[in-house]
Amino acid sequence: MIIYPAIDLRGGKVVRLREGDPNRQTVFSNDPVATAQQWIADGAQWIHMVNLDGAFAAANNNGAILESVAKLPVKVQFAGGLRSLEDIGQALDRGAARVVLGTIAVQQPEIVRQAIERWGAEAISVALDARDGKVTTHGWQQKTDMTPVEFGLQMVALGARHALYTDVNRDGNLGGSNIDGTIALGRET
Repeated sequence: MIIYPAIDLRGGKVVRLREGDPNRQTVFSNDPVATAQQWIADGAQWIHMVNLDGAFAAANNNGAILESVAKLPVKVQFAGGLRSLEDIGQALDRGAARVVLGTIAVQQPEIVRQAIERWGAEAISVALDARDGKVTTHGWQQKTDMTPVEFGLQMVALGARHALYTDVNRDGNLGGSNIDGTIALGRET
């Protein structure tokens, strides 16, 4: 099992949002690089870095932090605000080993195939984030009509091999993962 500790970035700080709500934020650190160094010291091989500024406003102003963390002895999976092939390329060029595509994958699914063809399936993951059983976009603020299984099957057909599933209703509440939902999603997709 590989554990991906998360560093959620907002305004250059490490934060946690309850259920994705930007008004329910806790700041954990003003130094994301030091946070990554602590995770590495604790044995992390991967860091899951979320650009919340990008997720909410497609403002990718956490690139310098990505570059700094990517120079450390760890692989970075980067998510948030990647809304074009150019954004994806910039994140990978700045050191991300893998990017996670959410909103763009829902709105422009063909981008997933194009990204996989260009950078390979190992470099691309899709976000199967859901609230009340429906896939969400735009930093979990908008709900679609698709279930994670429906969306997952669509992404597999486009060549996706990696997915990140989040039950938004549980996120940030320290109540654990939705293990039953995760197992069902894995089996059905």
